Amino acid sequence: MPPTSSEQASGSSHTLHRMRGWLLAILIIEMIGTGAELLLIAHYEDPWQWLPIVLIALSLLALVWFGLAPGAVALRSLQLMMLLFMVSGGIGMVQHLRAKAAFQREVNPALQGAELYWAAMQSVAPPALAPGVMIQMGLLGLLWMYRHPARRPYAQI
Repeated sequence: MPPTSSEQASGSSHTLHRMRGWLLAILIIEMIGTGAELLLIAHYEDPWQWLPIVLIALSLLALVWFGLAPGAVALRSLQLMMLLFMVSGGIGMVQHLRAKAAFQREVNPALQGAELYWAAMQSVAPPALAPGVMIQMGLLGLLWMYRHPARRPYAQI
C-alpha cells in the first residue's frame, strides 16, 4: 500500500530536520576550525584581522543562546551574524588583495593595472581567496535557517 500524504509529510519533515542538523554540525565544525586556524597564524595584528575572529566567537555564543532558548529573536540575530560573515569575507578578500599588490609593488615597482593584479593573485601569501570561507559559512548558516521552525512566530509580526 502506498504511503498516505500525512506519512509522506512526516517523512519529509524528518528528512528536513536531519538535514538541518547536519548543516548546523558542518557550520559549527567550520567555525571552530577556521577560528582556531586564525588564532594559530596570529591573524590579529591589526583591527581588520580581528573581524573574522570576533564574528566567529559572537556567532558561537549566539548559537549557544539559540540552543538554550530557541526563538525568533535568537534566530534573527544569527541571520544578521551570517550576513556579517559574508560582508567580512568580501572585506577580507579586498584586504588580502591589497596586501599582495603592495608586496608586488615593492618587488617590482614597474607593475601596474592588470599586470599588477595578476602578479598579486598568483603570489602565495596572503591567500587572496581564503576570506571566502567567511562567505561560505554565512551562506551555510543562512541555508540552515531557511524556513526554520523557530521563525514562524516572528513571521506573523
